[in-house]
Formats: sequence, structure tokens, C-alpha cells
Amino acid sequence: MDLLRFFPLSQTAPMLFLVALAGCSVKQSTVSSESAQPIQVETLAKSTSSWDGRPLPSYPQGQAEITVLKITIQPGVTLNWHKHPVMNAGVLLSGQLRVESISGEVLQLRKGDTIIELVDKWHHGINDGLEPAEVIVFYAGQEGTPLSVERP
Repeated sequence: MDLLRFFPLSQTAPMLFLVALAGCSVKQSTVSSESAQPIQVETLAKSTSSWDGRPLPSYPQGQAEITVLKITIQPGVTLNWHKHPVMNAGVLLSGQLRVESISGEVLQLRKGDTIIELVDKWHHGINDGLEPAEVIVFYAGQEGTPLSVERP
């Protein structure tokens, strides 16, 4: 069974989770427990705004480009101030991370938390925990646009 046929696609609104499903197919098999479902889908995040409540921008014209990064931030590390010209969302796999905007808003993330990132707004992350913070980030932008820009 092809999973992608269950999710309607739009050329102007790519769905981030399709990156994880791309090329996946499921073969029918016997499930040991009668209550277990062979496929389970759980929405981790869905929003029209970033974590600070600002609406997400419209998609630009041009060739769409999806990038998926695994970022590891060691304990005690503070990232440089930066902004993202493209929309992105992430899931913190381990550790903890504090995200601060230049205007003073703060978001504290713990293992399993999701984030719909700020777009074109200066911010930085701080691993104020005792273990590395590992985050998977999905960027949805336009080919040739940088994922992040450091503050001068």
C-alpha cells in the first residue's frame, strides 16, 4: 500500500512530514496484537504561526527546496544570534534547549517537544542542560535561499 496516496498534496503548500515518508511503502503483514494498528499517524505540530504567535509568511515563487538537518548542540553552548529566511520546524530528540528572541520571548524545549521556528526574526538557542541537545529540523524554502543568516 502506498502511504502517499492518503495525503493530498498541493504544489503551493508542501507538507514537511512527507520528507520522512518519501519512498516508504507498507506490506501487509500479520499483527500480533488485535488492538495494534499496522500504521499509526500522530500529528506532532501543525500551525499557521511560529512559536511567538507571528503568522508564517506565504511561500515564495520559484523552485521549492526541502532540507532536513540533525543538529547537535553540546551542553553549555549558546548559538550565535541568527534568523531564518525560510520556514522550518523541528523536534527535539534529546536534551533540552532554550530559544530566545531578540525581543525577549523565551521558549523552553525538552525531549520530545516540537518547535515551529521564527522566520526573519533574530533569535538564538542555548543548551542549558547537562547533555547534548539533538534536534531534527525540516526547512521548507526556495532553492538558493540560505537556511540561516547570522547577525552581523
